[in-house]
Amino acid sequence: MASERPVTPPPQSASAHSTFPPISSLTPEQVKRIEINRLKAKALRDQREAEVRKQSGNLAAGQKRAHSTFTTSNVPTALRDGRSKDAGKIGGSRPLDDIRPARNFAKFVEYDFSKMTDTKGGFLTAEDDPHNKALHQPNSEDKPAHMTLKEWERHQLLRSLRQRKEGPFEPGIRALKKEENKICRECESLEIDFKWEEIFGCAVCNACKDKYPDKYSLLTKTEAREDYLLTDPELKDEELLPHLERPNPHKATFHNMMLFLRYQVEDYAFGKKWGSAEALDEEFSRREKEKKKRKEDKFKSKLQELKKKTRVDAYRRSRKGGGGGGEFGDEIGRGGKHTHTWGRAVENAEGIGVKTCVECGMEVEELEF
Repeated sequence: MASERPVTPPPQSASAHSTFPPISSLTPEQVKRIEINRLKAKALRDQREAEVRKQSGNLAAGQKRAHSTFTTSNVPTALRDGRSKDAGKIGGSRPLDDIRPARNFAKFVEYDFSKMTDTKGGFLTAEDDPHNKALHQPNSEDKPAHMTLKEWERHQLLRSLRQRKEGPFEPGIRALKKEENKICRECESLEIDFKWEEIFGCAVCNACKDKYPDKYSLLTKTEAREDYLLTDPELKDEELLPHLERPNPHKATFHNMMLFLRYQVEDYAFGKKWGSAEALDEEFSRREKEKKKRKEDKFKSKLQELKKKTRVDAYRRSRKGGGGGGEFGDEIGRGGKHTHTWGRAVENAEGIGVKTCVECGMEVEELEF
C-alpha cells in the first residue's frame, strides 16, 4: 500500500480553541475585576521592592546582604516590569530603581543647569533662595515653553526690528503734510536714521554719516574723557550728552559701551566747558606738564632717600674699617677721594635705569628725558 503524504490540517479560527472571550465581549463586571487584580499586583510589586531597598540600605560596613534579597526564588513567573531589560523572563535582571550606587559615589549630586541662574556670584536655583525675586523672574532671552523654535526666532527678529526701527516698524513718510516730515540736516533726504533721531536727536541719513565721519562718528567714553577732558558726571548726564549703548566687544560680561556723537561732544567741550579748541589744547598741555613735574618730584624724592641710605652705609663701612669717620665720597680705608667707576645702566622693576659702581657697589638711578 502506497504511503500517503501527510496533509497539513487547515487553520482553525482562534475563537474555536480560545478559552477567553474576546475583549469586545467583556462585561463591565469583568473589566472591573481585571483592573482590581492589576492594581493588587502592582501594589505587591511595589511592596516587595521597598522591602529589598530597606534591607540593602540598612547594612553596616563590611556586612553582606542576605541571600534572599538577590535570589531569583521570590521572583514571580511573569515579571511584567517595563524598566527591566529581561521583562517577562524568569530570573531576569532587577529594575533600575533597585540598583544602588557605590559607597564612594553615594554623595554625588547631579545639578540641572537649565534651571539655574547666573547671578555673577554663583549659579543658584529658585529653590536655594525662594525669596529672591531675581531668581524667579522669567529670563527674556530664553524660549518660552509654549512657543516653537520657528515662532521664537520670528519673535526675536521682530523685537530686533522694533528696537532699531527698521522694516515694518520704520516711521512712515507723510505725503500730504510734507512740512511735518523730518529730513536730513546735510542733504535734506527723507531717509534718515530714526534710531539716531530718537537717541541723539540728530536727523541724518546713513549716506551722510559715512560721508562726514569728522562730525557723525561715534566716540567711546574713554576717548571723550581723555581727548576732550570731560568728567564722568558730565558723560553720564543724558540731557547734557545723550549716548548710545552697545554690547562690549571685549567680553560679554562687561558693562555696555557708551557711544557719543562726535559733533555733540565737540560742541559741548569747545563751546561750553573750555571755550575753544585752543583753550582745550592749553589745558591739555598744562595737565601734561603737571604730570611730568609730579613724576620728576617723585624721582627726586627717591634719589634723596637713596643718598641718605648710601651716606649711612658709607659711614658704617668706614667705622668698621678702623677709620675715624669721613665725608661722603671718601675712599674707605685708604683716605683720599674715591672716583666711581659706573657700569652699564640696567632697568629695574619700575622701568628706571640703575647704574652700579664697580668698586664700592653704589647704585644711582638715572632718568632719560
